[in-house]
Amino acid sequence: MTESERRRVIPLAIRAALFSVGMATFLLALKGFAAWHTGSVAMLGSLADTGLDLLASLVTLYGVKLAAEPADHDHRFGHGKAEALAALFQVGLITASAIGIAWRAVERFGNPTRGEDAEFGILVSVIAIGATAVLLWYQRRIIRQTGSVAIMADNVHYQSDVLLNVAVIAALVLEQFAGLTGADPVFGIAIALWLGWGALQASSNAIDQLMDKEWPEDERRAFIEVAARQPGLKGIHDFRTRRSGSHDFAQFHMEVPAHLTVAAAHDIVESVEHALRRAYPKVEVLIHLDPEGHVDTDNPLVEADVTPHWFGKRI
Repeated sequence: MTESERRRVIPLAIRAALFSVGMATFLLALKGFAAWHTGSVAMLGSLADTGLDLLASLVTLYGVKLAAEPADHDHRFGHGKAEALAALFQVGLITASAIGIAWRAVERFGNPTRGEDAEFGILVSVIAIGATAVLLWYQRRIIRQTGSVAIMADNVHYQSDVLLNVAVIAALVLEQFAGLTGADPVFGIAIALWLGWGALQASSNAIDQLMDKEWPEDERRAFIEVAARQPGLKGIHDFRTRRSGSHDFAQFHMEVPAHLTVAAAHDIVESVEHALRRAYPKVEVLIHLDPEGHVDTDNPLVEADVTPHWFGKRI
């Protein structure tokens, strides 16, 4: 990505994050009034989720701005892991909210009360669905232009908000129009369980980043295939990958014929780097050059040659 492209992409991503923050603030105020006015536990669950949406959007905004910061003297690999740390903080809040909503729903089972003004609660949920749909449309437009991973994650988060609002409408209709007593707290518990599942997934993704988990196998395979098809390369070993926020990193040892001059070997390395940069412009690549047959260590995990494993023969 060129510097001019970088200056254009970052403001678009920040604008999308700001729009998410503004929309979440509006929905939080609207649902807060609706939860107080209707007394619906399901609406309370939707309110809590919107509060977490606002927090997630603020974290996304922070992450996008931080991702725009170049690596510095103390952070040579950038600042991408700040997003994972922020995500773990969100997980704690999500878990606490889920427990609180479930507790309130159980209390409602023991002390059933009829909510008020279901029509208003339904109207609020319909407005929330419409507003969220506008936000999703705008985010997808920005994603197509920028490819922002942070905005993409925020988009997935808001897709689930539409489902929660549908659940609120169903709870209010069943409880207050169909006369099914207990429908509202049942939906409240369902929302609490959904929030808990979301917290588990978010924590897993954040921990994977902090622990430098390898890319999925299909991504590793596709990446190495690009490198291994370059002429002059005799093997690749010690292939390591990791992800930090929106930044990807890959490094490996590359073997070339031992008789080559330094200049000739360097030309092969550059051809591999150029091919990888064209196919994966957002991945930072580090290549260590080895003469063919050289053994760095007796660690079989480090020394494994990935090219015969994936292509059936050494390139």
